Amino acid sequence: MRAVVQRVSRASATVAGEVVGQIGRGFLVLLGVEDGDGQDETVYMAQKVAGLRVFEDADGKMNLGLAEVGGAMLVVSQFTLLGDCRKGRRPSFIQAARPELADELYRAFCAEIRGQGIEVQTGRFQTHMDVELVNDGPVTLLIDSHKQF
Repeated sequence: MRAVVQRVSRASATVAGEVVGQIGRGFLVLLGVEDGDGQDETVYMAQKVAGLRVFEDADGKMNLGLAEVGGAMLVVSQFTLLGDCRKGRRPSFIQAARPELADELYRAFCAEIRGQGIEVQTGRFQTHMDVELVNDGPVTLLIDSHKQF
């Protein structure tokens, strides 16, 4: 499982002109599910992302977590994070999970985050979306559950 986590002052996902998910301060998480991922990767990623301390404290140091600043999370499923660009000019998506598994683990990830008391908004799975954000910092992190150690 891979995630691109962006600290935002606001973010939204729109489908055919309808806003389907919108947050103020918090994280925009682009989440890619890999073939072979399961519950272990889902729990690891949810704990890692929710626990990131990248908001400034009173001394201006990135020392506060999402819950401490009352932030929310917009989670958007994005299989293209698993694109392999090593050969040729067209990415291969062979490592991306099939839609049924990806949707199940995407929903499980969101449920894990909600279980930690964080508000979660979502995009719409397997739908073309316009995603807008104001990256705060900018702060952007890449997390891969297969690179834990």
